[in-house]
Amino acid sequence: MKTSIQFPQSSSGAYVGATFVCLGLGTAGFLLGLWNAEMQLNEKGYYFTLLAFGLFAAVSLQKCVRDKLEGIPVSGAYYGICYGAVGLSLLLLATGLWNATLLLSEKGYYAMSFVLALYSAVTVQKNVRDKKDQGAGESRVME
Repeated sequence: MKTSIQFPQSSSGAYVGATFVCLGLGTAGFLLGLWNAEMQLNEKGYYFTLLAFGLFAAVSLQKCVRDKLEGIPVSGAYYGICYGAVGLSLLLLATGLWNATLLLSEKGYYAMSFVLALYSAVTVQKNVRDKKDQGAGESRVME
């Protein structure tokens, strides 16, 4: 049985550009904050690794959700791991910031730049995949 999947109209160039700018701002802002932070190198490493882990987990989760939506098989275990990894990255950030000896404004800065980076990474990945799918034609036939 063949199923035709219709892809939505492609996002505008301005929107795609804005998502890349937001990803850059969120990531660069977080890293700039770490660079200037008065904390030990191991703490900076913790937050840097957390950003990398969170970005990967968010993009991987978006891909799994999109694959399931398009009827591409995704194992339940991997799907659960993706959700768990995103949740774990947010929990680890919250725990780290809760216990950090930073000003409340600094904690808010790290939290907001982290969330901006994760959200925009998901959106950038969606836009890149939409663009790829649009290049393959308006619909894809699944067997």
